[in-house]
Amino acid sequence: MTRTPRLPLTLTAATLMVAANLLGATTADAADDPSVPPGTEATAAAPVEVDANDPDLKLPEGATLAEAKVLDIKQVVEDQGGEERREDTNADVKFALQAEVLFPKDSAKLTGEAKSRIASIAEEIKTQNATRIRVFGFTDNLGSSAHGDVLSRKRANAVQGVLASELNDSTITYETRGYGEDYPISSNATEEGRKKNRRVEVSFPRSGS
Repeated sequence: MTRTPRLPLTLTAATLMVAANLLGATTADAADDPSVPPGTEATAAAPVEVDANDPDLKLPEGATLAEAKVLDIKQVVEDQGGEERREDTNADVKFALQAEVLFPKDSAKLTGEAKSRIASIAEEIKTQNATRIRVFGFTDNLGSSAHGDVLSRKRANAVQGVLASELNDSTITYETRGYGEDYPISSNATEEGRKKNRRVEVSFPRSGS
């Protein structure tokens, strides 16, 4: 299958964590209410302390040090059609797959192509030696909010099930959640925007994080 070119973008990240048991691995079924909204947790390390009185620190006469800040650098690569997006920060890796490439319309049954894409994500998880994996489902704002909540949970659980099967590692902890129409990444006013919002995100720490 020919893959489309990839284009750089800049977006945001989301992180959370919980535990239970499935396929020999620790896991949690998709929950109702998030304890912390995606994208609100800090991922950058604390600033390195600098001694303003250090004799090796060369400052102009009368100058003072500004408050230290950490810039959390993100790199995002997205398929030209937006079907799949990978986001790398200094702490995490996140994949976002549009629902259309994973499921038939209004369904939580994975397609054959979906399983292949999820298997590729599992390989990256192995590369990063990740033992904490977050799987979040999202929908657009069409239909009732309750229906979106249920569908997004089922889709998150379906993706998590394939990951657990591919990884087959009892040391891995999963958190799966369905957020429904909450936390859109694009406007729901257009079909193009709604398509981006209908997605499943898989995120995990980078090696050494």
